[in-house]
Amino acid sequence: MTRQRALIVDDEPDIRELLEITLGRMKLDTRSARNVKEAREWLSREPFDLCLTDMRLPDGTGLELVQYIQQRHPQVPVAMITAYGSLDTAIHALKAGAFDFVTKPVDLARLRELVTAALRIRSPEGEEEPINSRLLGDSPPMRALRKQIQKLARSQAPVYISGESGSGKELVARLIHEQGPRAEQPFVPVNCGAIPSELMESEFFGHKKGSFTGAIEDKQGLFQVAHGGTLFLDEVADLPLPMQVKLLRAIQEKAVRAVGGQQEVVVDVRLLCATHKDLAAEVAAGRFRQDLYYRLNVIELRVPPLRERREDIAHLASVMLARLAESCGQPPARLHPDALEKLKNYRFPGNVRELENMLERAYTLCEDDQITASDLRLADAYATASDSNEASLAQIDNLEDYLEDIERKLIMQALEETRWNRTAAAQRLGLTFRSMRYRLKKLGID
Repeated sequence: MTRQRALIVDDEPDIRELLEITLGRMKLDTRSARNVKEAREWLSREPFDLCLTDMRLPDGTGLELVQYIQQRHPQVPVAMITAYGSLDTAIHALKAGAFDFVTKPVDLARLRELVTAALRIRSPEGEEEPINSRLLGDSPPMRALRKQIQKLARSQAPVYISGESGSGKELVARLIHEQGPRAEQPFVPVNCGAIPSELMESEFFGHKKGSFTGAIEDKQGLFQVAHGGTLFLDEVADLPLPMQVKLLRAIQEKAVRAVGGQQEVVVDVRLLCATHKDLAAEVAAGRFRQDLYYRLNVIELRVPPLRERREDIAHLASVMLARLAESCGQPPARLHPDALEKLKNYRFPGNVRELENMLERAYTLCEDDQITASDLRLADAYATASDSNEASLAQIDNLEDYLEDIERKLIMQALEETRWNRTAAAQRLGLTFRSMRYRLKKLGID
């Protein structure tokens, strides 16, 4: 069996020797280069499975080499070796396409983890079908999104997934994890808006028995549970400022300390985060730390709303109705052309999640296995034949009923997104818990 091969690029002989010995013990063949010119010569002569490069080289930078390999040999993962404390340099390398980075003096255990992960990266060829079957749609925005997912899956860079509620941000995060080298390790999603602020530190970092009232045994935190895998922070903008400080430190140090614990524990996680809010606007408003924003938003990935890919609605509806029929053991329902036209002209503020809920309701109500426009129960006031935000006032018969219906939809959406945590839903809507309780009673929502 052919041994895998690594290219080591560093102008310091003792560093090259250390890396050669370490990778040799991992059963890798190695080639060494002292500068960018020699590295390019090796790359033109032999195929490589991995490249480790120092940042500062006599005739250029490791960043230039990363960019060169991205253009000429995109299948080769590149890891950057940076000076201790130069996290900004490492972030620039990740933005340029580096797989990951290690700092000097090189921690050999960390290096071995990085090399093992890099060698597990899947070839981008032949990976389109699994993504296609999960992330539906053939519109240009969705084709571009799938390509970005494949590229980002090959990196360890933190990714900020932006998009509206219901657009599929968690699915995108799962696909990045499943297509990458951590696919066999845990994927741990957490809704930051659903955790009470007083329990956040314990939830994220764990606690020791007896560290506070109710701590009857040791508990691992989310970072420890996700060790070796991916931690997905959904609705990260909802983190309170004190927790943002602790999270920033955990990211920088790659270590966490349990509540009541004396020792820090090293953790190896890839961080993905998402929010339906404008995170840059939250920074400008002083509600989100700028330094944490830059650590999380190394690469931004935008998930398009459904209204920007209306041509996907017919296919999405067909797949969703087939799944509903299979789960119920019934024949699939057909969409009447008028119903499909109505869906295509609706703005879908709740995006794919709203479409799914709408079709489930219509499937239950329809007759003769055909969903008509009336089965969708779309008020004309919400529909529009263009991308205009204006609703047709002529279709509103009763303003109070209209506003009450909007209020009910928003509250239900907030409750669903927080898994019916009323306190978290109230916070998301900017309401006090008392006001939320009153509105739930008024609207008859149990």
